[in-house]
Amino acid sequence: MPLYLTEDQAMLRDSAREFMAAEGAIAKQLRHWRDRNCKDGFGHGLWKQFGEMGFTGILVDEADGGLGLGNVEAGIVLEEIGRNLTPSPFLITAVAVVEALRGSPLRERWLPGILSGDTVAALAVDEGPKHRPEAVAMQADRSGNGFRLTGRKQFVVQGASADFLVVAAKAAEGLTLFAVEKDANGLAIEGVRLADSSIGARIDFEGVEVDADAVIGEVGQGEAILRRVLAAGRAGAASEMVGLGSAAMDMTVDYLKQRKQFGRLIGEFQALQHRSAHLYSELEIARSATLKAQQLLDEGSEEAEAMVSVAKAKAGRTSTLAVQEGVQMHGGIGMTDEYDIGLYMKRDRVLNELFGDANYHADKLARLNGY
Repeated sequence: MPLYLTEDQAMLRDSAREFMAAEGAIAKQLRHWRDRNCKDGFGHGLWKQFGEMGFTGILVDEADGGLGLGNVEAGIVLEEIGRNLTPSPFLITAVAVVEALRGSPLRERWLPGILSGDTVAALAVDEGPKHRPEAVAMQADRSGNGFRLTGRKQFVVQGASADFLVVAAKAAEGLTLFAVEKDANGLAIEGVRLADSSIGARIDFEGVEVDADAVIGEVGQGEAILRRVLAAGRAGAASEMVGLGSAAMDMTVDYLKQRKQFGRLIGEFQALQHRSAHLYSELEIARSATLKAQQLLDEGSEEAEAMVSVAKAKAGRTSTLAVQEGVQMHGGIGMTDEYDIGLYMKRDRVLNELFGDANYHADKLARLNGY
């Protein structure tokens, strides 16, 4: 497929851009909830508006009341979320968790709330300091007609606000995914404020009992589902980082056109022009890699997994370049809270770690190619 948006996708982009700029702006959302020390880190009213706009149903099949679109369309919304640093459960709930529920009877229980913007979900996979889904150690032991979950998860984004968790654990038959409700006995959730003011969670599972109906898919067959979930999440995070990097670049270029030094606009200095041009080209490459990854996911291509890792690594390194160049070109004020550029740097750090950083995906790509 060509690496540009169709007419319908361009209309979605325009709609999402207008909505996020008006309702999801930094002053109206991120700063508002951060300065009030909000326990959720996002506004539930905005999440309801996401539902009214139809954004929450982008990946939900039409038969289940959604729009029946794909990862490309989800990425369009996420790029605008990244551009405005809009705090919301969209990436985890409406992309990763919706992908987990695809084809499961549990979708009848949870999708209506997600579609309306009333339900928030979280993905509990990571257990160590880095993203290593292949190293899941949480135990799922048979207990009666269900399972007993024992272990600990961390870096669970929106875990303290979630109505339910999608949890990866090891049963005797192999990796299995479970839908665990927030009020389950033995569940201890500790909310933790992340660098970008969003809220993650550390969660202890102290013998949490779930019945067999909580299993997503088949017992021991969770690896294939988790691979699909992580691919959607990684591609979505890449889109958000492309939007973040683009906004940081635009903000910096505007500053270069206004700031004077030695009687001249600093944007006239050739060295800064070269650095800005280089950043622009890197962002376009990252955007193209991300779009290609999402197109391959929507096609069900065998090449999708590798391209998703390319996109996540490239978008991560490029967004980091964008915020670092932005802060440096702003000078000392770039490190003050008064200017938004520093907020982009903080969000970049969290998104880079979410679903694996550039080094993780470079290694993954090498292994996929036999190295």
